[in-house]
This record gives sequence, C-alpha cells and structure tokens, in this order.
Amino acid sequence: MNTNNRGLFITVEGIEGAGKSAVMQFMKNYLQQHDIDCVTTREFGGTEIAEAIRQVLLNYHYQEKMCQDTEILLAFASRAQHLANLIVPTIEQGKWVLCDRFTDSTYAYQGYGRGASRERIATIEEWTQHGIKPNYTLLLDVDTSIGFERLQTRNNGLDRIESEELQFFRRVREGYLDLAAQEPQRFQIIDAARTQEEVLIQLEKILGKIVADFKNRVNEQH
Repeated sequence: MNTNNRGLFITVEGIEGAGKSAVMQFMKNYLQQHDIDCVTTREFGGTEIAEAIRQVLLNYHYQEKMCQDTEILLAFASRAQHLANLIVPTIEQGKWVLCDRFTDSTYAYQGYGRGASRERIATIEEWTQHGIKPNYTLLLDVDTSIGFERLQTRNNGLDRIESEELQFFRRVREGYLDLAAQEPQRFQIIDAARTQEEVLIQLEKILGKIVADFKNRVNEQH
C-alpha cells in the first residue's frame, strides 16, 4: 500500500456477546465528529463476493460437517476479496476503515478455538494479505460466561459458530489475550464486562489518543 496520506485501518475483536456492534457505531460517530472520513465494514464479508462466502461459512443447516481446512481457506478467500476491493482502496483514498473482526479472529477461533495450526494460518495470511495488518486493534474483553449469557438472549438465532459450546469460547478468549500480549503496541484492551456507558468512556479515551497522534503525524508531514 502507498504509505503517503493513507487512512488508518482499525479493527474490533472479541468473543460473542462482547458488544462490538455498539462500539463500531460509536467509533463511526466519534470520527465523523472529528472530521475524519471513515467506512465501516465486517468479516466475514464486506463486499458482495465476501458476503456470499460468509453465508457458506455461517450457515447452520448443512447436512455435512465443514472441515477445519475448508473453514480457514474460506475465511481467507473472503478476506482477500475484502482487502482487494474495499479495505486497501479505501485506505489509499485517505479514509479510515473500521472493521468488525479481521485476521486475529481467525487465529482466535480457528487456531486457539478449533486447534488448527497457527503456523499454517500464518502461511495463508502471508500469501493473501501481503503484510497488510491493522494499525490498531481494539479488543473487547469479557468473561466467557458473561459473553455466552448475552449471546443466548439474542432474538435472531445463532449461526454455526455462535452455536459452539462454552469451552470453545473460553479457548477463543484465551487466544485473543495471548495475541494481545504478543503485540501490545497494536492492541488496546477494553473491559467489556462493564456497563455500555463505561465501555464507551474507555473507548473515547483510546480514540482520542489515536486521532491526536494521527493528526500530529499529518501536520509534521506538512
């Protein structure tokens, strides 16, 4: 990617029930109030073809069980399309991209959760992403039992991955915390067990620093 005058790429991660939807909306509103043009998107999905792959990945009603390699390869096929046709062009236009989940979710869910080789995931990441990573990742961390309880109250039904057992989500959460420990400069951990108001106060402080640092860098370049 062209490094001059490009926007930032920020991702939001966390187990089910962490409250990502409210955080994504708050981020969009906050950035617009600070005169930053941004686009919100999600994974799996984000483009027409990537959304079609999402339906294959999350459909709960297959007769056959999806094998581990298929799940990982479909995730990265969707991501490659997403990067090529939305994320990279948007950032190169100088806009910010806010994405609900990205590659960290593959490591957390398919790697830590399902036990897939993280080395194999890294190989596919290198092949499909060409070194592209988020500038910042906001990890909404919540105790698994709380997230699982919130998940069960949803009225729109659960997809194939959301229907996993509690122990699966425990492994996923441990994976996220491990990933955050490996890259403390990129990850910002938010305590998502608190009230929504308290979560958004934490988020506003983080966004304030990100925006200030970004504008300072832009001013220095000029």
